[in-house]
Amino acid sequence: MPKQEQDEKQIYTIDEVKKLYENLRSEPMKYQVYLLLAIYSGYRRSEMLGLEWKDIDFENNIIHVRRTSQYTAEKGIYTDTTKTRKSKRVSKMPVSIMNLLKHFKAEQEAEAAQLGTKWEDHDRLFTKWNGAPMNPQTPFEWLKGYCERIGVPFRNIHSLRHLHASLLIFEGVDVVAVSSDMGHSVVGTTLNLYSHMFQEAKARNCDAISNALSFTNGIGTEEESPAEDDTETETEQQVLAL
Repeated sequence: MPKQEQDEKQIYTIDEVKKLYENLRSEPMKYQVYLLLAIYSGYRRSEMLGLEWKDIDFENNIIHVRRTSQYTAEKGIYTDTTKTRKSKRVSKMPVSIMNLLKHFKAEQEAEAAQLGTKWEDHDRLFTKWNGAPMNPQTPFEWLKGYCERIGVPFRNIHSLRHLHASLLIFEGVDVVAVSSDMGHSVVGTTLNLYSHMFQEAKARNCDAISNALSFTNGIGTEEESPAEDDTETETEQQVLAL
């Protein structure tokens, strides 16, 4: 059977991400955290919603992915294992994201204290109003509405994960490291999903080498100096005849 051609990934541009970020402060804190963490981590939506506060290591600025949050009509919202063994991973986060998480945790604790016995303690980062695990459809609906409000094309919730991968590839991170970061079980999955991005990155290698060796760019292009003509000019012949 011929291989099925991969559809072009829908990815937000840097200008669109900038607009998403600039208007984010007017949104609820949990969605501010969701959007930025999704971009910085590249986690699947199920992995994002499965995060618990015990997974956040504030001392070392790392996050552990240990479980997922799933939904079916029969079971409702339930906790499951990660997609593959390699999906269970650890991610280093910048200080800015960790500080945002600290602020978010403090806000959530204040809300829990205010609700008292109405609050359901599941230790989840992303919850409903009462602390119960958030429905997987909620981030999708929020991002769609947010994009409409600020005039940015909605490219679906999974595009945040593709954006993360594209940024890694653009910065020259090798395929093995990208595959590990994305939690893929095999490197081939990463190559199949983002083959065109790696091809573009490989094409830039040629430019990088050319830039580094710019002092050689004139090889073979310099004009040769005209050879001296042994034929005496008419003026020279007249001088010799005197």
